[in-house]
Amino acid sequence: MFVEAGHYALTLALGLSLVQFLMPLWAATVRDEALAAIAAPAALGAFACVTLAFAALTYAYATSDFSLVNVVENSHSLKPFIYKLTGVWGNHEGSMLLWVLILTLFGAMVALSRRAVPSRLRHLTLAVQGAVAFAFLAFVEFTSNPFLRLNPAPFEGQDLNPILQDLGLAIHPPLLYIGYVGFSISFAFALAALIEGRIDAVWARAVRPWTLTAWVFLTLGIAMGSYWAYYELGWGGWWFWDPVENASLMPWLAGTALLHSTIVMEKRDALKIWTILLAILTFSLSLLGTFLVRSGVLTSVHSFATDPTRGAFILAILVVFIGGGFALFAWRAPLLRQGGLFAPISREGALVANNLLLVTACATVFIGTLYPLALEALTGAKISVGEPFFNATFLPIVMPLLALIPIGQTIAWKRGDLLGTVQRLWAAYAAGLAGALIIFALVRGGPVLALLGIGLGVYLLAGSAVDIYHRAGGGRVAPGVMLRRAAGLPRSAWGTAIAHAGVGITVLGIAAQAWSTETLAVVNRGDLVNAGAYTLRLDAIFPRTAHNYREDVARFTVLRDGRIIGTLEGSKRIYVTRGMPTTEAGIMTLGPSQLYVSLGEPQPSGGMGVRIYWKPYVIFVWLGSVIMALGGLLSLTDRRLRVAAPVAARGRLVPAE
Repeated sequence: MFVEAGHYALTLALGLSLVQFLMPLWAATVRDEALAAIAAPAALGAFACVTLAFAALTYAYATSDFSLVNVVENSHSLKPFIYKLTGVWGNHEGSMLLWVLILTLFGAMVALSRRAVPSRLRHLTLAVQGAVAFAFLAFVEFTSNPFLRLNPAPFEGQDLNPILQDLGLAIHPPLLYIGYVGFSISFAFALAALIEGRIDAVWARAVRPWTLTAWVFLTLGIAMGSYWAYYELGWGGWWFWDPVENASLMPWLAGTALLHSTIVMEKRDALKIWTILLAILTFSLSLLGTFLVRSGVLTSVHSFATDPTRGAFILAILVVFIGGGFALFAWRAPLLRQGGLFAPISREGALVANNLLLVTACATVFIGTLYPLALEALTGAKISVGEPFFNATFLPIVMPLLALIPIGQTIAWKRGDLLGTVQRLWAAYAAGLAGALIIFALVRGGPVLALLGIGLGVYLLAGSAVDIYHRAGGGRVAPGVMLRRAAGLPRSAWGTAIAHAGVGITVLGIAAQAWSTETLAVVNRGDLVNAGAYTLRLDAIFPRTAHNYREDVARFTVLRDGRIIGTLEGSKRIYVTRGMPTTEAGIMTLGPSQLYVSLGEPQPSGGMGVRIYWKPYVIFVWLGSVIMALGGLLSLTDRRLRVAAPVAARGRLVPAE
């Protein structure tokens, strides 16, 4: 009965989202504020209904209700309870329901944000959000319904894909979806501004917290997905330029540009039209990622569906919202008043350069991801675009972008002094050079790009410290006064410095992988294998059985200079129901570095094939991402983002000059 109530609630949410979409638009034409106000309760009602539907599906998984096709295909009575729950979104239908749940949650939050957003802008934003929700609810209802029944119900399910039975995959999709869907609010605000013909500091301050929230969660989602692939797939790498990985990276790059652009718009009333364009582009790339994962055009460990009917439906959604968004932009943007002027050498100029580099980097990823698909569709030829292409195109764009970050942090608004800024950053330059030289001396050389990466990482860390130092009056006031000033700085200033420091830490972790080592060996009990400064000894190979799988485990003792450091275990698993093998890497974390063991197949000689990696400072890759997200969260608590901008500061549609 509860499951049927959930199915009914999903259908009701479809109707409420249609009301949320149509009523404010009709009210805008007849200028009826009371009619427009219907959007808020409709958004709240849609969220409540989708929450009930999601709770019903979760209940079906928790109780192993095998009368539902979705539960049969993705669960098993012997599966650990935590993976029964996470199995709700470990499949196409359930993950789309989670997507819609987050989408309606954001709509409900906008509906409740009465003080932060002017009523007319809020109602039009809810209308656009309602249109997006209606499209995806229709997609779930008509092509991806998780409540389809089986009669008679089977006694047992088919189990969840084994590589998804992992805590990392339990966390990764919700974080990623909050990021993807969060940008729908930026998109909705952009279209609402174009419809209303008003874009000003009120709009920028209204949209920035939503953009920052989406960016924070997308950062965490990408980092969690990267770490999951690293330890679960047994490949030993943290990024593979997989098309679906790229599908999440593209909106992150565009969203980062959007985040910086809203700062310029809020502070200096500039880059108005560019900011609107970026808001549309960022969500368009989020939709593109959804299409790539669920259309069947890609074969990837990350992809969910291969049904061409679903792909056609999502393609139609892309055409409507991406095409409609850009068409509305082309029609209305030329009528918007241009923003304020600023000198090229200024913080605004640095942020414009930042935007251009980010968008160009995004374009290279876009081309590298979609060109093989387009070529295959048009000619039937299959090509592979991988790491060499992205190293040759993406890295030359990103490196000057990284070098620009501390300059953009430090230079003055409107008209800056480049020479003075460079002089203030002398300590950061010196630290970066010293870091590269020290590593060069310690490892007796190394790849030039890796040494440059080390220098850039240290430079970014030092640049963030220098920024706070000068903001607090360092060198001009007594140390005690400087510390009090630093403590009293706006949280957004600290958040920016921490986020940029996180970028530096990630760059250090990536650059350090140039000195990682890989050892392939066939080992028997008692054999020793060297990895970095450590030695691994195979002690035992033994079987082990769990709830829904059995595995062969290899246990290693880790030694350094003859002294035992600890043990680690790697295994080869077979999940009984699906008969699917997986490799479970053995990982030992030693400070910020890791030893990584991936098992191969047993050899006729009785030995075991192993692949052993030494990964120096690899933890920095993900630690930096977490620090970036923490910086964003700290910025979200800044008072400026909790207090609405003065409503008097408005600009209406006027002929462009």
